[in-house]
Amino acid sequence: MDGVASEHVPAAVLVPLFAHGDELHVVLTKRRADLRRHAGEISFPGGRTELEDEDLEQTALREAREEIGLPPGEVSVLGRLAPVSTFVTGYLIHPFVGLIPRSRSWTLSPHEVDAVIELPLDEVRTSRTRATLERRGFAFETDAYVIDQHLIWGATARIIENLLERLAPLLDRAG
Repeated sequence: MDGVASEHVPAAVLVPLFAHGDELHVVLTKRRADLRRHAGEISFPGGRTELEDEDLEQTALREAREEIGLPPGEVSVLGRLAPVSTFVTGYLIHPFVGLIPRSRSWTLSPHEVDAVIELPLDEVRTSRTRATLERRGFAFETDAYVIDQHLIWGATARIIENLLERLAPLLDRAG
């Protein structure tokens, strides 16, 4: 694993959660359709580590501020999930789970984000499926989550899967 990790570009994402009543919700972004990488995809706020970042947690918090206007001071970082690699772009993504206040308005980066998506975790959990996608003329089948018109796949789906596994006892008790 160490050999693999050293070949990847380090990146971090924030997995923002908030409670609404007795339900946990997760916050995702829909990336702009005109971006060079991951155009139109649903993801967590995050990106590559930059020189000013003290550590990967700071990367996740900085990116959440830049992409959706979430102040780092409003995030209680609860922990981190296992890193997830991307196959095509070569990133090793370090997900940090953070609890945020429920009611807030989002300030979207006009350069990166088309929309913020807030989804109940229980709905996400029950929406897991297999989907056939086509990218660059190549069709493949993958695990995915489909909620309304939202298709979540790839590294984001793997992060959600890890999150749901970790939270299963809590979600089972609440449900």
